[in-house]
Amino acid sequence: MGNIHAFSAPPPPSSGIPFQKDVEEKNDTEKIENPGPLDEIHTKCKNIFPTCFEGARVMLTRGLSNHFQISHTINMSSVTPSGYRFGATYVGTKQLSPSEAYPILLGDIDPVGNLNATIIHQLCPNLQAKFGAQVQNSKFTVGQLTMNYKGLDYTASLTVANPDIISNSGVVVLHYLQAVTPRLALGSELAYQKGAAVPGGQIALLSAAAKYSTDLYQVSGTLGVSGIHLCYYQKASKQLQIGVELEANHRMQEAVASIGYQVDLPKSELVFKGHLDSNWSVGAVLEKKLLPLPFTLALSGLLNHQKNQFRLGIGILIG
Repeated sequence: MGNIHAFSAPPPPSSGIPFQKDVEEKNDTEKIENPGPLDEIHTKCKNIFPTCFEGARVMLTRGLSNHFQISHTINMSSVTPSGYRFGATYVGTKQLSPSEAYPILLGDIDPVGNLNATIIHQLCPNLQAKFGAQVQNSKFTVGQLTMNYKGLDYTASLTVANPDIISNSGVVVLHYLQAVTPRLALGSELAYQKGAAVPGGQIALLSAAAKYSTDLYQVSGTLGVSGIHLCYYQKASKQLQIGVELEANHRMQEAVASIGYQVDLPKSELVFKGHLDSNWSVGAVLEKKLLPLPFTLALSGLLNHQKNQFRLGIGILIG
């Protein structure tokens, strides 16, 4: 065998061209998929920012069946409304995928009747309906209906909020997001509002949106008459995710830049989220599962250096 290898011709030198062709062929074979709704292009970045709270919070969740779950929440705070809220979630039997089923009904209510409710249903394979309602102080304050139509490479949405035929007021929003390449999606938003509280009786705003995403990072932005909103998300490692957000409103002459991060330690059953913005606000939330007990401990802290304010929160999730 040694003689065979000794007299065989040496392999040709590697020029890197075949590898480059393989990469190009792989990129060419990538399919253009549905980019999702336009109002969720910043969700990947926003999800790693912490949701800070103040005071004490206790939440008990219990699953009554595979489709129905209830929750009891007690908030004690000097900043947000305190008290008890009862919540319920129902997931239907219309199974579209292992992690997706419809219809979805969820809501919560407090002892005085303040209600938040949402209904999501897949009317057909390409059409989804979402209805949200809010009742405050025995008044119907918010009513919103959204219809999402998902094509092979685009998503079109129509939202109608607080329509009132008698007073001739309401809000209509049109969204369209088109996947141009497997990584780039472009879209636009048209918002129209009519009512007595609007200067001139009515107003229409047009904005453009774009999203560029890969397996490791995503850049998204919206540009309109009122201002600009930019987000950058990157998965630095299996444990670390980083996000940067910039919101600028030239009408209000305000601009806020924020940096957020999320650290996941699966072996320790711990998730840590933190953020820092240009207003010198620093916030963080730590969630730790207290195994083998069915408890999750949540610690929250928010510090504003300019206002010399500090808010501390502690929560227990049971279930």
